Amino acid sequence: MNPLFRRSFIALFFLFLIMASLIFGGAGTLRYWQAWTFLAIYFATCCAMTCYLIRNDPALAARRMSGGPWAEREPAQKIIMSLASLGFIGLIVLPAIDHRLAWSELPAYAVATGDLLILLGWLGIFYVFRENSFSSATIEVSPDQRVITTGPYAWVRHPMYAAGLVMLLGIPIALGSAWGVLVVVAIVPALIWRLVNEEDFLARNLPGYRAYRDSVRYRLVPLVW
Repeated sequence: MNPLFRRSFIALFFLFLIMASLIFGGAGTLRYWQAWTFLAIYFATCCAMTCYLIRNDPALAARRMSGGPWAEREPAQKIIMSLASLGFIGLIVLPAIDHRLAWSELPAYAVATGDLLILLGWLGIFYVFRENSFSSATIEVSPDQRVITTGPYAWVRHPMYAAGLVMLLGIPIALGSAWGVLVVVAIVPALIWRLVNEEDFLARNLPGYRAYRDSVRYRLVPLVW
């Protein structure tokens, strides 16, 4: 078996166990169809994306294996990713507690909309990966890295964050929680801090990035910001 394939799917398996434990532990029950549907969609898409990267861009797949606060080199990014990690935990635990205590109950069509947002977010990330082989999970510059200006990068400077934000919005809705959307609101400042800090880093260390930043006006949302 391809060592990268084995490492990737072992990591995905443990991520599934952790997320499932947090969700069903918070809900206090396995009778939570919204959670089962969410986990099936989220990890089926993760597995498909992983297989695609290992086959078509193993260097990017390897770069994506290293992420989280411990993998960041910049002190500010360690703090940002720590906050983001806590935010993601809250994003799946609060809806689970919501389910247990019945604070809010979204109809099935709203849950399906949340699942669709997750798929759209993954689709956006796929287009980013296909366009940019340097999209590492950490803030860094590879020796052979160049500025990408095509595809989604022609519209916004941080298309992966834009796609990720769509996915994050979909998660609490897919889990059937209206209150969980508040966690997304709490995560947004950390997301903005990360991309602004990343832009400063790239402007200092990646030749051509300043010109790209000047030519593409919007950071995250076209016509907005």
